[in-house]
Amino acid sequence: MEESKLIIYTDGGARGNPGPAAIGIIINSEGFRDYIGETTNNVAEYKAVIFALKKSLELLGKKSKETTLEINLDSELIANQLKGDYRVKHENLKPLFLESLNLMKNFKKVLLNLIPREKNSEADKLVNIELDSR
Repeated sequence: MEESKLIIYTDGGARGNPGPAAIGIIINSEGFRDYIGETTNNVAEYKAVIFALKKSLELLGKKSKETTLEINLDSELIANQLKGDYRVKHENLKPLFLESLNLMKNFKKVLLNLIPREKNSEADKLVNIELDSR
């Protein structure tokens, strides 16, 4: 781990919308994945961010307040909602949005980067591995 910064890539996906869904996260080159049941793509994207925030807290412990997170994601909706540029209109996303914001308060700073899908291939691969294993 770098002294005061974690680089994170997150992705969530559902086959069908809604459908079987999974998340994939890379934190400083270590990969994590999980099956999250039947849900939508947007819920899966939020759950990936939440998982990454919780896992970062677990890894950092008390050092979280001194650490900047750089979260890279390819969901325009989720990135812009968390940055405050888009309103959260769907009721099912509001609790996930609030949970994300509350978790972000545990860190020195959280940078959210909207990246092209091609630059998120490792996290996407983890989502697909998890879904293919079902």
